Formats: sequence, structure tokens, C-alpha cells
Amino acid sequence: MSSLQTLHLFCKVVDNYGDIGICWRLARQLRREHGIAVTLWVDDLETFKRLCPGLNTLAETQTVDGIVVRHWRAQDSGFAARDVADIVIEFFACDIPEAYIAAMAEREPRAVWFNLEGLTAEEWVEGCHRLPSRHPRLPLTKHFFFPGFTDKTGGLIRESGLEEDRRRFTDDPAAVHDFLDSLGLSQQERQAFKVSLFCYPHAPAAALFDTWRNGNEPITCLVPEGVAREAVEAFIGGPAPAGATGSQGMLTVRVLPFLPQTDYDKLLWACDFNFVRGEDSFVRAQWAKKPFVWHIYPQDENLHHTKLRAFLGLYAPGLKALTEFSLAWNDAEATDLPAQWPALQAERQQILSRAENWCAKMQENGDVTANMLKFAESIASDERQKQI
Repeated sequence: MSSLQTLHLFCKVVDNYGDIGICWRLARQLRREHGIAVTLWVDDLETFKRLCPGLNTLAETQTVDGIVVRHWRAQDSGFAARDVADIVIEFFACDIPEAYIAAMAEREPRAVWFNLEGLTAEEWVEGCHRLPSRHPRLPLTKHFFFPGFTDKTGGLIRESGLEEDRRRFTDDPAAVHDFLDSLGLSQQERQAFKVSLFCYPHAPAAALFDTWRNGNEPITCLVPEGVAREAVEAFIGGPAPAGATGSQGMLTVRVLPFLPQTDYDKLLWACDFNFVRGEDSFVRAQWAKKPFVWHIYPQDENLHHTKLRAFLGLYAPGLKALTEFSLAWNDAEATDLPAQWPALQAERQQILSRAENWCAKMQENGDVTANMLKFAESIASDERQKQI
């Protein structure tokens, strides 16, 4: 039995749903598959609630799905060594309370401390994965842990039963029908080419709508409420709350309520093509084994374009249309986006084949949760040996 039984995960919501989406998946997997007692510290409960409808945004502390959720606000006092977990994770370099860090220094044995970094395909990650960082004043060491796409990184978040769940759903036409029916889709909308659209506000969604509207194939575009708001409202001709829909030419746009994570997975599985953004939906689209285009979180000096090209270099070699469309969608190249869609559709079978092979390759790397716990055990074991 592992000596590491408790874990505190600190999350500050920066990228709307991406940050908390990753942390919520990680927390639930730690609890369900590894029996870890998890406390999730979150600063933005309102955003969290859209992914987790059972959350009480007024509660300072609550338990949801076996996870203790604490509202992280100005807590910088009142921590003792006994309050520190066996494993402490700060997500994406968020600054955990100084008083908590001081309590970590008083704890025996020392907690295993991770900075869980954001996902990138850049080569430098392999050299930084698992690197230690000594605290400048206290007898503490933090380790950097990078998810990634090679066996020299931490892998991707993936629950043990995810592929079985996906296959069971996609192999059952009645289950797919019932799910789409629960979202309000008509028979005509279900039979059309179905696209899910999740992007940042600056995405050229209006140009894409024009392309689809004037195309030669019926398309149903499913958009979460509030996403691509200007383009959706312009297309529908008015406000776009959940349930709103509009049709022009060959395109129907339907606005969906924000879905819990398990239902969002089903949406990716049920659609023929997925537009995703950030990190969480980006990873889920890969496990969905469907064609997808990634809208990457924007960074200063266009650093996100470097990250996008690094991923496309791994995922899409030889897939010219997918590469060109992805770069255009992210404003990384000044190309004609509408002209790229037919080329992307013509490449569809090659993209589907790549999606299948990519998943098999990623599974060989293991998953972030298991890989991180294994590394944590090795750190704890080394510390015990030093004390003997």
C-alpha cells in the first residue's frame, strides 16, 4: 500500500474552463482509480460550477464526487504541518499560500511537491520534465512535471476506462440518437454532418459559417452557450441562449447549454468534426479519435504559434490541409480560411487514420495521473532512504 494517501491540488482559473477542467478530471481520477483523498482548492467557483452543476458556489468547503472542494481566496494563515497533504500540486505555476509553504517545511515526512505544467509539444519539455527546484529559503524541493506527447514526458490525462466508454457509446446507434435527442436536435440535424465548435472569441467563426452556409453539404454546428457569441448571434439574428437555433443555406447552428465533462466527451464522440480550444478539450478531442482543429490559448509575442506548430509537427506530418487550416484558424498564416475547408474535408480519411494511430501511440506513454504518482512514490522513497 502506498504511503502517499492525501493530495492537495491548487488551481487558479486563468483560461476560463481549461484550467479547472484539467484539475477536475485529475482530481476525480486520483480519487476513483487510485484511492487518493483529494482536496481541490479553486479560486473561481462560478466558472467551476458550469462544469460541475452540483457545486455550491457559496460554500467555503464542500464534498463533490468524493472530492473536498475548498474556495481558495485570501487564506494565508492558520496552516500547521498537520494540514499539509502527502502530495501537493500547484497547477501551472500558481502561487500557493506562503503560510502553507511554511507549514510544508515543518511537516515530517516532507510532502512531495509538484508544479504541474501546461501541455506543449515543444522539444525543450523533455529536458525539463521532473527537474527539481530548491526553495530559496526553506528545506523544500519542488519538481516540475510536464504532460506531453512522448515517453520522456508525463503523458496525457486519460481515465482507465475511457476507451471502453467511447467504444460502447459509438457502437450503439440508439445511445448516440438518445444523446443528440436530449440536446434538442431534430432528425434532420442528426443526419447532417455534425460539428462541435468550442473556440476563443477571436476565432474567425463568422467566415466559417459563411463557408458552411454556402457549401454543398448539410452541416449542423453545435456551439456551447457564450462561445463565438458575436458570430452566433449574427447568424441566428438575435440573442443566443441555450436552445436557440437558426438555419441559413446548408448550415444550422444550435446553441447548447454548457455540458458536464462526461457529456462533453459524448458530444465529441457523436460529432463528425470537432473544434476545440485550450488544453482540456484539446486532449479529449484526441482521445475521441475524430478529426479536430485546435484553437490554442493566445500568448504575448505569438508564442502560441510556436506551440501550435510544434504539435502539428508531431500530429500532422503529411496532412497538408489539416496543417494549413489549423494555422489559418489560429491566425498564424494569412491564408483564405473558406478555401481551406473543402481541402480539409477531402483529407478526412487520412485524418481519421492518423487519429486512430495517434491514440494508440499516446496510450503507450501511460497517463499523467499514474505517471505522476509513480514518480511521487520514488521521491518519497528516496527521502526515506536519506533518513535511515
